[in-house]
Amino acid sequence: MNRNQKIFESESVWKSIFAMAVPSLITILVMLFYNMADMFFIGQLGNTSYVAAVSLVTPVFSMLMALASMIGAGGSVIISAALGGGDRKKATGCSAACIWSAILLGAVLAVLLNVFKGGLLTFLGAREDTIGPASTYLSVLTLGAPFMMMCTACGTLVRAEGAVQASLFGNLAGTVTNILLDPLFILVFRWGTAGAAAATVIGNLLGAAFYIHFILRKSAAMSLSPQEAQQNKAVMLEVIPLGIPNAVNTLLSGFASTFSNRILAGYSTMHIASVAASGKISMLITMVQMGICMGVQPLIAYHYGSGNKEKLNEVLKKTTLLTVIVGLCATVFCILFRHTLIGLFLKEPEAAELGSKYVLYLIAGSAFLGFYYISSSYLQATKHAAQATLVSTMRQGALLIPLLFVMNHFFGFIGIGIAHIAADIIAAAGAFILFLTTHNKYLRKGAEL
Repeated sequence: MNRNQKIFESESVWKSIFAMAVPSLITILVMLFYNMADMFFIGQLGNTSYVAAVSLVTPVFSMLMALASMIGAGGSVIISAALGGGDRKKATGCSAACIWSAILLGAVLAVLLNVFKGGLLTFLGAREDTIGPASTYLSVLTLGAPFMMMCTACGTLVRAEGAVQASLFGNLAGTVTNILLDPLFILVFRWGTAGAAAATVIGNLLGAAFYIHFILRKSAAMSLSPQEAQQNKAVMLEVIPLGIPNAVNTLLSGFASTFSNRILAGYSTMHIASVAASGKISMLITMVQMGICMGVQPLIAYHYGSGNKEKLNEVLKKTTLLTVIVGLCATVFCILFRHTLIGLFLKEPEAAELGSKYVLYLIAGSAFLGFYYISSSYLQATKHAAQATLVSTMRQGALLIPLLFVMNHFFGFIGIGIAHIAADIIAAAGAFILFLTTHNKYLRKGAEL
């Protein structure tokens, strides 16, 4: 039994949870800093329109991440369950099909995004003072789309075999590179949004190189063979439905951001920048909770695939407790240090003050999202694709998007924040009820529902 397999089978439940969750949590935090880096260093230029431009293009970045997460998360469930059931051949073939699908899809999207760039930026809410820097940022960013999507998918796929350190190091390779290059390209070379995007592209190139090295030299269940990818392409019909919840959640987050920006464009560029900065702060809470649940998801899938209901139940209870406690602590931290955190992105006093007030609305419901993420992870890991997709559509789609328009109509700018509170709390409650119902049914009737 190798070290990775021990994490699934012979370690105590708490030890297994921490072995899977801590590297994933570190990865998420590093990705959070990576996500913040562009806006932070752009913010040091003191030009609010540049901050707004990065925010406007963020939904495109979210779309790329959504599709890559769909492939990675769906493939991870198949691979973990296959390894739990002793079918290593299926796991290897699935990994090859997923990796090549991510690369090819990234290449296609890079071309399409550049061809339709003008209309896309207008749809995203670009104004006269933001369309120039937004166009530059998008053009350079899409050059790295294939590598970006490969890195995101591989980061999840390698965790399916228990290689949590490889997932962490792969993300670190790209993220640290991006963070180091941002000040050089933006502040020293004065390349503005082009420099921010170039740092992201180079970071993803290094991340992709790390994963290629790991899979070829050290992985026990992954493959980069184009032949295996071709032979196992049918497995994508299983991968996509299981990965759709991840894609839907991230895509709807991007759409919600777009609709929010279009509403905010009716106020001012300062409002767009203030809400964008506030959103980065709220991500500290949501991504920490999401990171824990994503990290433990292969553990859930493994025990579900092996039929070990006792261990599965224990993993779920302890992960839920851990996620909620960490979420509460992160919320308190963000409330106490909100002025300092907002100041990292906004240098204009009026914009910073607006952001410091608005962020309270964004994070008010975030502490409850631990229930939402554990529910989504469970439904996805246990192959309840329809229920997982339903949960993913609730928060950012079915609830948030219409609430943004309704609350803005009745309460103005603050109504946008109220919409976030309502969507978070209602979605968390609904998802947890569905999770409990589905899991209790599994415990009564066994694994075959």
